[in-house]
Amino acid sequence: MTVTETDQPTTAHPVPAGGDDRPAARLRTDAVRLGYGDRVVVDGVSLDVPTGRTTAVVGPNGCGKSTLLRGLGRLLRPVGGSVLLDGDEIGTLSTREVARRVGLLPQQPVVPEGVTVLELVERGRHPHHGLFRTWGRADEEAVAAALERTDLVHLAGVPVDSLSGGQRQRVWLALVLAQQTPVLLLDEPTSFLDVAHQLDVLDLVRGLSEDAGSTVVMVLHDLGMAARYADHLVAMRDGAIVAEGPPGEVVTPAVVEEVFGVSASVLTDPDTGTPVVVPRRRVRPEGAHR
Repeated sequence: MTVTETDQPTTAHPVPAGGDDRPAARLRTDAVRLGYGDRVVVDGVSLDVPTGRTTAVVGPNGCGKSTLLRGLGRLLRPVGGSVLLDGDEIGTLSTREVARRVGLLPQQPVVPEGVTVLELVERGRHPHHGLFRTWGRADEEAVAAALERTDLVHLAGVPVDSLSGGQRQRVWLALVLAQQTPVLLLDEPTSFLDVAHQLDVLDLVRGLSEDAGSTVVMVLHDLGMAARYADHLVAMRDGAIVAEGPPGEVVTPAVVEEVFGVSASVLTDPDTGTPVVVPRRRVRPEGAHR
């Protein structure tokens, strides 16, 4: 995404993914603490996710990026602080209600054996089916639109486990799209993909906020891709936010060194105006052994 300060959109899109009349959901954390057992990984993070925009969370391995995303999606219960969805503690909402408002694509989701592309994408409609509601025209239209948007119509009858990594990733994105949620959480959606497929996936993700008004939060390892495709960048280290804001403000030599421990030059892409990081050397902490 082109993300210079001057060419970012000035207003959030008011209509969430799926085109219904609900306002886009607001997602935020208030001094949230998240972890596993006795180990706290995210410690006291307060984040107000920009509504109708694309946010990328970056940082070194083990800094808490994916843990924060799991907390936003209610896969982890906070040990302190809170995660709020439209002002409600997300933990107080039913699983079905959360699934209607927040779509989550985890890292390396497991494909059920033998399931076709169409069958998997149709599962995105399950949160909309209550005790008395059966499959209907709205479901058909949502699935068809998701397949069309992800360029998967011609693969609808193909088993998912026979597809390439990039194609599978598009299938999972289609499932999330079929949910028609105003908030989308994507954990490393470009992992293990070549550059061409990374661009395909990120172009699609960019369109979700630009065209459908979705609020997107994605965890990315590639700082350059994050700076190019995100409106808002969150840089984390050691379970805390070091910097956040437009990529042009966050991606600086000082922040890159503090977050990643790397000395780097930061240039400007002449085509997009976004920051480009040129690593120089790893910076060892003071007193570390060589």
